[in-house]
Amino acid sequence: MVRAWEADPSSPMVRRLGKSPTELGTTGGESGCPDIWELENGDIAVIGRDLTDSYRDKLPPDAKIAPDERLVVIPRKTAVSAKVDAPDA
Repeated sequence: MVRAWEADPSSPMVRRLGKSPTELGTTGGESGCPDIWELENGDIAVIGRDLTDSYRDKLPPDAKIAPDERLVVIPRKTAVSAKVDAPDA
């Protein structure tokens, strides 16, 4: 299958978007640190809880999860804090 976009696993993380999990109080210390990062190629990496199985049967008709994709959930304050750093285009 040919996709319009493919993730590049070799692209390194270059900068955090928003505040750190420590600043937001969303970290459990050594594990459980939801975060958003910009990759060197401009793509965005999201660290969150894998809730793919919980949402798979509840998706809107136009939303799909490929076998190699996961639906992750992050705290609202993590996404809101990233807004100021997120590129406009």
